[in-house]
Amino acid sequence: MSEVKGKTPTEYSASNIQVLEGLEAVRKRPAMYIGDVGIKGLHHLIWEVVDNSIDEALAGYCDTIYVTVHEDNSISVLDNGRGIPTDMHEKEKRSALEVVLTVLHAGGKFDKNTYKVSGGLHGVGVSCVNALSETLKATVYRDGKIFEQEYERGNPLYPVRIIGESEQRGTSIYFKPDKQIFTISEYNYETIASRLRELAFLNPGITIYLEDTREKDEKGETRKDKFLSEGGLREFVDYIDSTREKLIPEPIYIENDKGEIPVQVALSYNTSFSENLVSYVNNINTHEGGTHVAGFRRALTRTLKNYAEKSGLLEKVKIDISGDDFREGLTAVISVKVAEPQFEGQTKTKLGNSDAMGAVDQAVGEVLQYFLEEHPREAKTIVNKVILAAQARHAARKAREMVQRKNVLSGTGLPGKLADCSSTDPSISELYLVEGDSAGGSAKQGRDRMFQAILPLRGKILNVEKAQEHKIYENEEIKNIITALGVSFGTVDDDKALNLAKLRYHKIVIMTDADVDGSHIRTLILTFFFRYMKELIENGYVYIALPPLYLVKKGKEERYCWTEEERDAFVKELGGGKDDSVNVQRYKGLGEMNPEQLWSTTMDPARRSLKQVSIESAAEADHLFSMLMGDEVAPRRDFIEKNAKYARIDV
Repeated sequence: MSEVKGKTPTEYSASNIQVLEGLEAVRKRPAMYIGDVGIKGLHHLIWEVVDNSIDEALAGYCDTIYVTVHEDNSISVLDNGRGIPTDMHEKEKRSALEVVLTVLHAGGKFDKNTYKVSGGLHGVGVSCVNALSETLKATVYRDGKIFEQEYERGNPLYPVRIIGESEQRGTSIYFKPDKQIFTISEYNYETIASRLRELAFLNPGITIYLEDTREKDEKGETRKDKFLSEGGLREFVDYIDSTREKLIPEPIYIENDKGEIPVQVALSYNTSFSENLVSYVNNINTHEGGTHVAGFRRALTRTLKNYAEKSGLLEKVKIDISGDDFREGLTAVISVKVAEPQFEGQTKTKLGNSDAMGAVDQAVGEVLQYFLEEHPREAKTIVNKVILAAQARHAARKAREMVQRKNVLSGTGLPGKLADCSSTDPSISELYLVEGDSAGGSAKQGRDRMFQAILPLRGKILNVEKAQEHKIYENEEIKNIITALGVSFGTVDDDKALNLAKLRYHKIVIMTDADVDGSHIRTLILTFFFRYMKELIENGYVYIALPPLYLVKKGKEERYCWTEEERDAFVKELGGGKDDSVNVQRYKGLGEMNPEQLWSTTMDPARRSLKQVSIESAAEADHLFSMLMGDEVAPRRDFIEKNAKYARIDV
């Protein structure tokens, strides 16, 4: 492993490690520290360890990181940084390595001389990973020696020891998540790859290797990826927009590191009808935006509007142009580094530092104004896009108002095809969006009428990725979904924002056939929700029903199976292969099940299997939806060919 060129690894020792808090509570209340004990929390363990390596890179001491998923779903992360200090900690009277791994919030990040900016500041450090792991092994390559310490559920098995000599430099953390803590133990490759790709774009020049030893192809090769970006945010914008038609040849890049808050922004325009803005603070994805996003939007609107008015491009436009219009077809990535970030919002992913707004506003305003004056052709293209967006927005507002007015005029305002539930309490009410009238009929008969409502959808809803907004609200199936949900559009600040005040169901379940058409319909509905009702997903209201794929029978014994592995295991259990008395029925459509079967397998809360839809990475989700549902065929074909052998699609 190569040493990073540049800085001499000095001024980082036990004296830099400050202790803030003990570790006792982590195992008792893990969700307080990592969010939850499900799939998100499981992956959060990797982010905490990788964050340490990225912080070494930000400080200039590391340029290579290796992440490996082992066959038993244990993880190892190796970097070529300075290595966690191993000398005695003066206050704690034990090795600094043990302090870092056993005391919550202990680390160099709280010492401003060690790390000026840290990505892991909103996290809880590798000690939390240690507390929630069955086993953890730390190996440090430092000062010509190899140091090692192992732990069980946060407790050291022996003091830090020297096990050899090496000129290598860096830290290796191996851990296995504790099954006593986590409800899910299997890592998702795509989730890990997405985050590492993001980190490579945000930190150009760092090479991150990912290997998954759990899966091998026909040649016996493990699944591998290498993430390295030289172009940083420019490449990030190009990646997000890779399946869209560009309006300007290259992304506009803005960088200002002169002030207290370094700012990096890349932005571009495309022919789509949606805005895609992704923001980060110290490599942390700020899903809810914040002051840095507000500063960007303010500068973009002001600068573009001033240019458009000065150049006379708005003289013949008879309608008002709003801030939204300047962002249609915009793709932008904002990254700021803040020494002491203040996070707020529902999920603590909204930046609250007021000085970030001014820093981003000034940086974007200056560079964008210069760009528009120096590139009149591109500037005119952008302004023309803005004018078209304003005209489309007016048409869309009228279409939304028509949908809402129709609801009011028709009394209940509910679609005729909706079989509603008797409960009026949204917190226990569920709406099933069901593919086809046949399955809709079975679902209506099989459901619990008290809290389950059924809305059959005829055929495939409109592909919103290719349609202007006003056309979307004219689509019959989409109108039915909107009116059944009871939501409206428009707030004081934003006439496109979704208003959830009158949402009638807090579980919206997409229930489609387990075939290609069913997958397509599900993706169309998810695309609509992601583009126009993202708040439903962000609040955790959207689910996918998982009907069984097989019914395996032998005599009076029968079992529903959701996977091929389950099917094969039960067939073997019944003695399959010895005789032909085992009958395997493959369900292709929901309509093949009678109401009782549909209830017991797919709708009964006690036995059903639902997958909650979440947005781990907005940038990755945007790229995926535009690739799957957009005009470009080649990227879609590549994606299918690359992922077909893994045959697990998680949204």
